Amino acid sequence: MSKKVIKTKSLDEITDKYIGEIGTPERDEFENELRLDLIGRAIKLARKERKLTQAQLGELVGVQKAQISKIENNLTDARFETILKVFRALNAKVNFNVELLNQNLNLAS
Repeated sequence: MSKKVIKTKSLDEITDKYIGEIGTPERDEFENELRLDLIGRAIKLARKERKLTQAQLGELVGVQKAQISKIENNLTDARFETILKVFRALNAKVNFNVELLNQNLNLAS
């Protein structure tokens, strides 16, 4: 009796095949959307941990409940300032990691 060999692939291989390789516009867009989704989830989890409703958080930030819902569900391109206000209202520490890519910058003088 022969054993069946199961081929496995890494998440990176699957993403490369179905989304696009790193550096392609499709992959960049996918990863950007994924990051925004993770921010929304982090906000939702922190809000629930603080036992706040969307309306209460919106009141603390100075936006409507609908805006908080849209941010949590990645349905809007919220301003960076608004996202920071939300995290401040949640008393959450925010860290950003900036990675400079190997690109040539041409500055006109």
